[in-house]
Amino acid sequence: MSADQVSIVEVGPRDGLQNEPDIIGTADKLAMIERMIGYGARRLEVASFVHPKRVPQMADAEDVIASLPDRADVAYIGLCLNKRGIMRGLATREGGKRGIDEAGCVLVGSDTFGQKNQGQTIAEGIAENRAMIRFAKEEGLAAQVTISAAFGCPFEGEVKPETILAIAEEMAAEEPSEIALADTIGVGVPAQVEELFGRLGDLLCGKIPMRAHFHDTRNTGIANAWAAYGAGVRTFDCSLGGLGGCPFAPNATGNIATEDLIYLMGQSGIGHGLDLEGTIKTNHWFADILGRELPSLVARAA
Repeated sequence: MSADQVSIVEVGPRDGLQNEPDIIGTADKLAMIERMIGYGARRLEVASFVHPKRVPQMADAEDVIASLPDRADVAYIGLCLNKRGIMRGLATREGGKRGIDEAGCVLVGSDTFGQKNQGQTIAEGIAENRAMIRFAKEEGLAAQVTISAAFGCPFEGEVKPETILAIAEEMAAEEPSEIALADTIGVGVPAQVEELFGRLGDLLCGKIPMRAHFHDTRNTGIANAWAAYGAGVRTFDCSLGGLGGCPFAPNATGNIATEDLIYLMGQSGIGHGLDLEGTIKTNHWFADILGRELPSLVARAA
């Protein structure tokens, strides 16, 4: 990937669906993933290994993964909140099965949200995720990590940059394939994004790639993506149609929309590898399944 290109991680099948009130069937999830691959998505977050009582939409995680297209040019990510999640991810690869390609480890930048989201304080999350990354790599599974609530907590409010950078330093010691910062509740603004990713880049010294994950709760997500690009980020999470939200964060809304992000990048002369018309067509197809229009502005404007 050249310096003026970005890499897209399509998180619609996991983050995009996890907060939907009506269960999306396995067949529809697989059809969505196939259409996403059709419009150029080559890294997709397809499921999370969580207890179905906590996130009912992900109860069919193993069934979805077992039926994924076996393509050498596509990488599949499974979200893991603890070592048990890593073990479930590894189990999808047993018996010569394709399974997932990456474990998406995650910890939270505040104690209160961390305890509500996955039953961990910051200190416990650091210890658990260091062990998870090490275990996954030992078993031949790529492991990247996301620091959630990096720009603010729905319960504690401000999250200090020093807290996030200290967590990132701990994670970097395990040499994950990537470190992401997530604005889980969509409170960040471009100035914060530029500062925090700039400092993270200085900390990592180019040894570990950065990734950005933004939610559009306050209509700043796309502006934040542009600020992150300016700060050196070249990999971005986004969700078809702007779907998404966290079940454990009050009033959380969707991710930045895939269509909106690639429109921004494409019109700015930055390559991204996705077909805009294909994303819009997939948006309209999935809107029929949900029975409502998706949030993406680009898809509405066409």
